[in-house]
Amino acid sequence: MATTQSRRLGIFSILALVMAATRLHHFDAIPDASWGVFFLAGFWLRGSVRWAFPLLMAEAVLVDFFAITSQGLSFWSHYCVSPGYWFLLPSYFALWLGGSWLARHQAGLRAATLGMAAIALLVSEAACYLLSNGSFYWLSPTTAAARSLDGWFANLGDWYLPFLGTTALYVGIGAVLHVLLTLLARTADGSRTRLAR
Repeated sequence: MATTQSRRLGIFSILALVMAATRLHHFDAIPDASWGVFFLAGFWLRGSVRWAFPLLMAEAVLVDFFAITSQGLSFWSHYCVSPGYWFLLPSYFALWLGGSWLARHQAGLRAATLGMAAIALLVSEAACYLLSNGSFYWLSPTTAAARSLDGWFANLGDWYLPFLGTTALYVGIGAVLHVLLTLLARTADGSRTRLAR
């Protein structure tokens, strides 16, 4: 929960760098951090939604464009770029809203905040997943022509836990960093107070 513009820009830059590095799939062993980045951005940058969210969305699309076209493929005819691709906008915004909700309601470094974080992450990640997976399943021409609710539920079941696990991993890393930096800031403030006496 940044308070200064320079701190917000620093946080934004780090999140954008993490998303670019993992979304490009240069490091195939490291999963895409995009979902975790949007949740953490909502938490740390919630007052900056007007500029930070559109820039992160633009970055996601540009990275996809670069990753696809650098393989000699057409962006517009790629498997992943269907009419459902544009549902990433509300999907990622659901994650942003989850992080933003947590920032408004969290109780500092307390156990209650951990429970609230888990709920915010589960709800926003489920909304993101339903929007992104559902739009791809129902709108993509590459999906089997005989679409059905049973087929969609089977598809949901195949991919939900891996997406949840990856998102939770990145949000957990962000939470640990947040706690450590908060404790370091408190220690530094306490030292300055003692020195001023």
